[in-house]
Amino acid sequence: MRERSNIRGGLCTAVLLACVSLFASAATAQEWTTSLVDVHQGSSLSDKARGLGNGGYELQSGSWVSFSRWYHASWVDMHVDFLTQITPDTGFLWGFGTGEQAEKYRIEPSLKLGFLTQTHPNPNSTLSLSVTTTIGGNLTEKPCEADYGAFGTYSVNCRLAAGETAPEETLKYLVSARPETMRLWLNYRLTF
Repeated sequence: MRERSNIRGGLCTAVLLACVSLFASAATAQEWTTSLVDVHQGSSLSDKARGLGNGGYELQSGSWVSFSRWYHASWVDMHVDFLTQITPDTGFLWGFGTGEQAEKYRIEPSLKLGFLTQTHPNPNSTLSLSVTTTIGGNLTEKPCEADYGAFGTYSVNCRLAAGETAPEETLKYLVSARPETMRLWLNYRLTF
């Protein structure tokens, strides 16, 4: 078994400590303002989950079973992001994702935390840096119970149950994916 590094956990902790430090050093006399930055539905994980619904298989009786009904969610993961301005050039980025669920998959709700800072190298330019981390929001595919008649009932990957792979081997191919967990964004803007 391979050893896993805990660099990601350390980086998340560093980001959170930087945010706490930023709050502690902010002038208490300044009034913080919060602005809505972005609202959107869907993500790369939502797209991936919907893609799992493509196809189907034929039962022994000849009837067709489509995957689409198992991978269709009535609600698509919604993300809402905010910026709380601490000083004229720094702010706390935060937000959340609602998650989504269908019969055979689930995207967990998520929480986004980070900070943004900017400087002005000259009157016509802005250099900004933002770092965000996302906690949660994982995509997990659920198995099916498949009846193979005389061979018994097995827990299987729904999409591979009718294939040539042994039933117990199909479970290795259940989708388990994480969202982008850390984003570093550096931007330089020059106006003239």
